[in-house]
Amino acid sequence: MRLHDCVALPLPCDRHARPLHWLNRPLLQAPPLLPWSLQPPLPSLLQEKLPSLTHRSFSTEAPQPFDQAEAERVCKVIEDLFGSDRNVEAILDRSNVDLSSPLVVEVLRRFRHAWRPAFRFFRWADLNCPGYAHDGEAYNSMMNVLGKARQFETMVEMLNEMGRERVLQIRTFKIAIKAFAAAREVKKAIGIFELMKRYDFDAGIKTFNYLLDCIAQEKLAKEAREMFVRMRERFPPDLRTYTVLLSGWCKVKNLVEAGRVWNEMVEKGFKPDVVAHNVMLEGLVSCRRREEAMKLWGIMKAKGPKPDVRSYTVLIKDLCKQGFMGDAEALLDEMVGFGCSPDTAVYTCLIIGYGNLKRMDRVAEMLREMKERGCPPDGRLFNALIKLMTKQNMPKDAVRMYKKMVDDGFEPTIHTYNMIMKSQFLGAKDCEMGRAVWEEMLRKGCCPDVNSYTVLIGGLIRHGQSEEAQKYMEEMIAKGMRAPQVDYNKFAADFSRVGKPDILDELAQKMKFAGKFEDSNLFRRWSERMMKRVKRGS
Repeated sequence: MRLHDCVALPLPCDRHARPLHWLNRPLLQAPPLLPWSLQPPLPSLLQEKLPSLTHRSFSTEAPQPFDQAEAERVCKVIEDLFGSDRNVEAILDRSNVDLSSPLVVEVLRRFRHAWRPAFRFFRWADLNCPGYAHDGEAYNSMMNVLGKARQFETMVEMLNEMGRERVLQIRTFKIAIKAFAAAREVKKAIGIFELMKRYDFDAGIKTFNYLLDCIAQEKLAKEAREMFVRMRERFPPDLRTYTVLLSGWCKVKNLVEAGRVWNEMVEKGFKPDVVAHNVMLEGLVSCRRREEAMKLWGIMKAKGPKPDVRSYTVLIKDLCKQGFMGDAEALLDEMVGFGCSPDTAVYTCLIIGYGNLKRMDRVAEMLREMKERGCPPDGRLFNALIKLMTKQNMPKDAVRMYKKMVDDGFEPTIHTYNMIMKSQFLGAKDCEMGRAVWEEMLRKGCCPDVNSYTVLIGGLIRHGQSEEAQKYMEEMIAKGMRAPQVDYNKFAADFSRVGKPDILDELAQKMKFAGKFEDSNLFRRWSERMMKRVKRGS
């Protein structure tokens, strides 16, 4: 029976059932939600693994060397002067900057969340420095900043400028495609893809799959499917194409459509490999169809493709979420016995599972065990532990974990600093420590993002320091970020007590004159709410 001929029926729910027990049952007829092609035993599948569906970066090239002290000096000039009335470009002109493409890339990396200062520096470097011209890497770094800030008009203008300067790369188009897909601008993402032909770039099946994946991963599975149907004659699908579509439908938890993709993939002569099986396994688990997931798991172990680390991670993570830690550890032991070495991601699931149950003794044991098995902690594990300690209101432990992270040679991310700052402002209620984390973040060259400013401004307001909060609020808006969502009631009340009852109106006017109309409207709405409350109270 084919998947699309079936009606999805709810599974019986037993809160006390142990999902792992399904692993030891004999294989029966495949359940309705499994693709029909899995019902007969499949031959061993020896297809090569597909690349990961997650695109974390576009380049694997080693970074070029640059003068770190020079980068620090340039960033300090920009940070100190931007947003003031002083001319940043004029100061840079007098600073005798030794410009190079690696230095420009590093400065843009540090201002990657602040597109306005980044863009002004980028233009200054291009127009005011004889003997220097941006190369493709510098342009792509600026494209990344603009894309994440959704400054699409400027981004497209820069892409065309790169075409005129003959520095376009395939990576440039991928950056633009990903930016439009992230904003759910499907037609514009397709437009960038079609633009490749104008600049004599080969838009083949690999790039088409990338476009399809960017759209599908934004939970636009229907749009991805429509594009696939419309373009399948131009770009005959391969195994990766179908795996991307499968992942898209699983992401929106539409297993019926996922099954149709699976069936079509098999009908076209493609044998689903372990990556496709893992995608379907994760889809079934995320939709709480654990019975079917265990059936698929059994077929993988008996008939292939053999489960890999990712397969085990999917099931262990689900067991840990449910609190079935005994079954999760049993599956870990089976994994090792199967000859599949656990990685840090597997142990992270187990450690967080025990942490959520407040079994810190088992957390410590898991950390020791993973080291004994030659699997040292990584930055993601440290971030997961810091998040756990922040969530459980353990600010001192979060700081200790941060220090160990640094001592072990891992570079804290913006996410790390945001969590530590939050734990100090909210958990420890220590405003000075919260500000110290902010200063440490800046000192390490980590560019604050919207969340960083929101945590800082919210913490300052909560501790009665609204005047200082206003300074940071105006700073983040000047950098091109939107006004934060914080407690404007307390913010306005604090100013009212010091004789500035119209602070929100003043900010609204200031934003309006600067052309920042969305922020102006936000402050205006909060001002109107405050006025209504005052009238009701009088």
